[in-house]
Amino acid sequence: MLDAKDEADTRTGRVMDAIRRKLAGRVLTAGERLPSIRGFAATMGVSPSTVVEAYDRLTAEGLIRARPGSGFYVAGAVPPFALAQAEPRRDRAIDPLWVSRQSLDADEAMLKPGCGWLPADWMPNDSIRRGLRGLARREDPLLADYGPTQGSPSLRRLLARQLAEAGIDAGPDQILMTASATQAIDLVCRYLLQPGDTVLVDDPCYFNFLAMLRAHRAKVVSVPYTPAGPDLARFSEALETHRPRLYITNSALQNPTGATLSPQVAHRLLSIAAAHDLTIVEDDIFADFEQEPSPRLAALDGLARVIRIGSFSKTLSASFRCGYVAARPDWIEDLADLQVATGFGGPSPLAAELVRGVLSDGSYRKHLAGLRGRLAKARREVATRLGSLGVRPWLEPRGGFYLWSRLPDGLDAAKVAQAALGEGLVLAPGDVFSAARSASDFMRFNAAQMSDPRVFAGLARALDAART
Repeated sequence: MLDAKDEADTRTGRVMDAIRRKLAGRVLTAGERLPSIRGFAATMGVSPSTVVEAYDRLTAEGLIRARPGSGFYVAGAVPPFALAQAEPRRDRAIDPLWVSRQSLDADEAMLKPGCGWLPADWMPNDSIRRGLRGLARREDPLLADYGPTQGSPSLRRLLARQLAEAGIDAGPDQILMTASATQAIDLVCRYLLQPGDTVLVDDPCYFNFLAMLRAHRAKVVSVPYTPAGPDLARFSEALETHRPRLYITNSALQNPTGATLSPQVAHRLLSIAAAHDLTIVEDDIFADFEQEPSPRLAALDGLARVIRIGSFSKTLSASFRCGYVAARPDWIEDLADLQVATGFGGPSPLAAELVRGVLSDGSYRKHLAGLRGRLAKARREVATRLGSLGVRPWLEPRGGFYLWSRLPDGLDAAKVAQAALGEGLVLAPGDVFSAARSASDFMRFNAAQMSDPRVFAGLARALDAART
């Protein structure tokens, strides 16, 4: 048990850590005044004397300085911005950055049932090879020059036709090609957010949304996700209480749950958003996995307050990165300027031409038809095998490759994931997707990455290890 001095030191250390995070995350910058002693004491739930002690120690370290009669201020240059220090440190098994790097950096011997992409041999590689051979014979400027600032005109025209088929009226001038869907969302965040702005996300949500918003120094508020979409009562309450600037979501085959927005929830959600002047970013990268299209916020809204994001990394190739933004024409103009300023253009012209060629030669639709059937079979088989281990999918998705599943016996998914690394498996534990850390007994499984029998043998051992 801690004595009184140790308890005081612990409280003081907690205050110091909070200030260090504000400095690392650029919430406080050089020359800026720190929170008042009484105000910060109330915020931290400690006595004013504890804050005084913390400020004195930080002054001794040279991080802040006192101005008599005025308060405490950030001294000199602040430390470099480090994402890992921008918020309280999570256990590495549920840290979005660490989980992403585990999947991306894993060697070929590692099995990745927790990753977010299809196996390489599931992709239309013959079509890609034909496209590459064709590109090698193209004119020199395509092989050597920068592309147009808004991206390939021919690909944007093709995308405009595809969006029209989905009920979204967006001409080529309303589409901006980007290097990826992630870059598209990053541009939108750069354009619409200031540090400290509030952003609403689903709980659970795609874990890189959380990592990206950390990079933009946004305040994240989450709303529970149901099989039909966000909990609308909690959604409305969050808008009333927190006044978020953005809501970022997947409306179809939501990552990680595989759930799909219902028509009733979609219409009500847009009404609530309009009443609060909320902008919605609809990341729709899983659209092509649906056999029959479900409601899309961008189609219902007409791109008035909804920004549509798409890419081809999941269905075509993650190696040739190519994404896009569809939005109001005036916003597209500004986003194009921002993309020039930060990246001097969007995707490689070679990548854009490769995507355009595969999308327009007829092979892509056949590829998708075969892929949907193969994934449906894989989901059924994997759900059955997971069930034999006591792992139960939360719902049966309409498509895609994710199975959001509850572990047996209230097991901690982070412990299971840590044990699985020793079995040569990279898993995705539930709390990495949850801003509220309310999914500790859930795991996201990628059914397409689970055909190797070693996956289930290793998972069984990891489950047993987590029980001890």
